[in-house]
Amino acid sequence: MKEKFKKYTVLFLKDIIPVIAGILIALFINEWNSERKDEAYINQVFSTISQELKESKEDIIVTIPQQESLIDSLEFYSTHQNITILDVVMRSKGIYIPRIKISAWKSVSNTKIDLIDYNKITTLSDIEELKQTLNNKSDFLMSFLYSNINETDKNKKQTLKMILLDIIQTERTLQQNIELMEKYNKTN
Repeated sequence: MKEKFKKYTVLFLKDIIPVIAGILIALFINEWNSERKDEAYINQVFSTISQELKESKEDIIVTIPQQESLIDSLEFYSTHQNITILDVVMRSKGIYIPRIKISAWKSVSNTKIDLIDYNKITTLSDIEELKQTLNNKSDFLMSFLYSNINETDKNKKQTLKMILLDIIQTERTLQQNIELMEKYNKTN
C-alpha cells in the first residue's frame, strides 16, 4: 500500500509540476506583455501631452505681450474722457486669451493614472486647475467688458487693467507649471 501511494505520488508530481510551471510561465509572459503595452500607451500619451503643453506655452508667450500692450493703452487713455473701453481695446487690436490644451491628460487621468509618476500627476492636475481658473477669469473679463464697453470712466479702465493683470499672473503660473512638466519629461 505504501509502495502504491509512493508510486502515485511520484506520478502525480511528474504530471503536476510541468502544468504548474506552464501556468507560471504563461502568467509571467502575460504580465510582461501587459506592462509593455501599458508603457507604450503611457509613452504615446506623454508624447501627446508634451506636444499639447508646448503649443499652450507658445500661445501664452505670444499672448502676454499683447495683453501687456492693452494694459499700457488702458493706462495711457485712463484719463481721456472721450475714449471708451471699446476704443482702447480696438486700438490695441483686441483681447487675447491663450488656449490651454490638456485633452491627452484628461484621457489618461480617467484610466491609467496609477502608471504615472506622482510629481507628473500633481503638475498636470495643477495645470488643469489653472486652465479652469483662466477660463473663469476670462469669462469674468468678457462679462465686465460686455457691461462696460462704452464706459469712459478712469475707474472702469483701471478695473479692466486689474482684471488683465490677474489673468497675466495666472498665465505666468501656467507657464511655470508647463516648464516644470517639461523638466520632468526630460529627466524620465
